[in-house]
Amino acid sequence: MAANSHALLSASSSARWLNCPPSARLSEKIEDVTSDFAAEGTDAHALCEYKLRKALGISLDEKLPNLTWYSQEMEDTATDYVAYILEVLSNVKKTCKNPMVLIEQRLDFSRYVEEGFGTGDCVIVADDTLHVIDYKHGKGVEVNAENNSQMMLYALGALELFGFLYDIQKVAMTIYQPRIGNISTYEMAAESLLEWAQNTLAPIAKLAYAGKGEFKCGPHCRFCKVKAQCRERAETNMKLASLDFAKAPVLQDDEVEEILAKVDDLVSWANDIKEYALDAALKGKRWNDWKVVEGRSNRKYADDSKVVEVVTSAGLDPFEKKLLSITELQKRIGKTYFDELVAPYVMKPPGKPTLVPRSDKREELNSAAADFNDEN
Repeated sequence: MAANSHALLSASSSARWLNCPPSARLSEKIEDVTSDFAAEGTDAHALCEYKLRKALGISLDEKLPNLTWYSQEMEDTATDYVAYILEVLSNVKKTCKNPMVLIEQRLDFSRYVEEGFGTGDCVIVADDTLHVIDYKHGKGVEVNAENNSQMMLYALGALELFGFLYDIQKVAMTIYQPRIGNISTYEMAAESLLEWAQNTLAPIAKLAYAGKGEFKCGPHCRFCKVKAQCRERAETNMKLASLDFAKAPVLQDDEVEEILAKVDDLVSWANDIKEYALDAALKGKRWNDWKVVEGRSNRKYADDSKVVEVVTSAGLDPFEKKLLSITELQKRIGKTYFDELVAPYVMKPPGKPTLVPRSDKREELNSAAADFNDEN
């Protein structure tokens, strides 16, 4: 299985350091905090790698490790991932007799990024086309392959390995995110990728490695280890917070739109500050005007089995019978069986209207007022 190590300017964090170069050094010495989501993702990648190697008949150096987060859903998504890779490979073989397939391949792009490297989940080299496929187990945020710097860095690393052996004309970069049904592929000419690496990537990476450049806050702050303490982020959000929202009705439309564009970042920043302050207090820090108290909680049974025993002995039924949720039922019986038995009876009602930027790919809803005007 692949070694779990990270570079200062890693591919996975590239969206952050490309937008905010000094953040790389600023967060360098801060200890990584492993979440349950990350641990689950690690297990899912290990299972995907094992199943893919087995399906391709590639020798397995190690046995599959114990997977703490293993579930039927993980088994299904790994199986689907392997099926997708085999489908891509089948299509590739129509034009290339012997494509090269590499799994969990270390990809070095240090020609453009000092000490830069990453690990590609699956790389397929087929004559003039290079395929780079990355498995994402998360379901909180949809990841798009278009202009995705992580994927572009992986592709650069693969070109470094095979560019002198094959006449690679284009790269196809795919994000495979099965838990939300997201398969996103972006293709670009190899020449364009190399131009981006030389003219955009390399200069910014040089600044980031030196700890120089300008701080800039944005969506890339989400996974930054200093996001709560960052002064640039604080000052940017405080400018927005200084607006008097009580007077919102008299703001001009363009002012309202400016606030809408930034308000999610403001809320996220405020929550990060609260989380940071609480964590520090729990570790012993005393804030001048703030203290830690016990929060509100709900009642719970101290001993479930005892409650069942006493209520049942009184001639009463302590249970309720309800249908499992779609997610739980799918986990219990498996995705394949679920699709066969239950899928025809599953519907997805319209979602609650929400306001998003024009760049969002979802179709715009017509308001009741607009419908009325159209009829007239």
